[in-house]
Amino acid sequence: MTDNFAPQPPPPPPPPAAFSGYRPNPQQPYPYSYSPPRRRSPWLYLGIILVSIAVLTTIASWLTLRSSSGFTISNNQIAVIDVDGIILDAEKIDTQLRKFGEDSSVKAIILHINSPGGGAAASQEIYHEVLRVRQENHKKIVASVESVGASGAYYIASACDKIYANDASVVGSIGVIMEWTNYGDLMRWAKLKNVIVHAGELKDAGDPSRDMTPKEQAYFQSLVDNMYTQFVHDVATGRHSTDDKIRPLATGQVWTGQQSLNLGLIDKIGGYRIALIDTARSVGISGEPNVVRPASTKRSLLSILTSDGQDLFPNPSQLLNQAPGFYFMWK
Repeated sequence: MTDNFAPQPPPPPPPPAAFSGYRPNPQQPYPYSYSPPRRRSPWLYLGIILVSIAVLTTIASWLTLRSSSGFTISNNQIAVIDVDGIILDAEKIDTQLRKFGEDSSVKAIILHINSPGGGAAASQEIYHEVLRVRQENHKKIVASVESVGASGAYYIASACDKIYANDASVVGSIGVIMEWTNYGDLMRWAKLKNVIVHAGELKDAGDPSRDMTPKEQAYFQSLVDNMYTQFVHDVATGRHSTDDKIRPLATGQVWTGQQSLNLGLIDKIGGYRIALIDTARSVGISGEPNVVRPASTKRSLLSILTSDGQDLFPNPSQLLNQAPGFYFMWK
């Protein structure tokens, strides 16, 4: 039987692109001989990693700057400033208040408070800055008390448009305290004498190496009483009340948030989340508000190592170099 099929030519060799890692052998065009792929230098991968880290760091820094400066697409932001711990320096919080107060994209500010108070002057300075931002920048400022909002911290909160606190928050402690450490017995034990030359009868009042005289006691009491009057008056002004109504509550004691509501020291029971949503709605923000916070400042290891070491190892002599202090603080 005759085969009617014509002979077929051999199949063409596959194109070189289909054989990754192969190359033609000049002595034998087909089939191809195997040639292992070139190994990439580890420095290439290291460079890629370093560039990636640099890009991510730049993006993170930009986002932080955007959050702190208010540079963002959204014009419906709520700024949150934390008031934590003992209040000794007003500059940090005042700066944050000014920055957010002048930022048109920030519609309101929440002071998230968890503090027993602190220095009388520092607390008073923040109080007046809150009032200024409210009046000059027409910015709503709300206080949200977490665990403690007492004394100087309550002083600051009273300047706000509204105060929120949890049922079990500690609120109040309207009062003034002056204190210092008397180390006279220690000096006598160590056979040391404090030598002071002064002009003016009360110039060395509060000398911690001796007891106060009756005249010095009356002198310091007059200063404390004056600061107490300022405290009561400023709280009454901030709470739209009168000195006569606040003074019975200004015994230095604290109340729970639940008790404080009935006393008129706060406006509403609720935590930070409730304060945030209520504040957003009050300034016309619907949905989830966009929250911005000040950029956090962290000290680098280099700055710590190149500092004078006072942060890590305080000089014991500083304990003997403290002047009497006046505090709006719950202890």
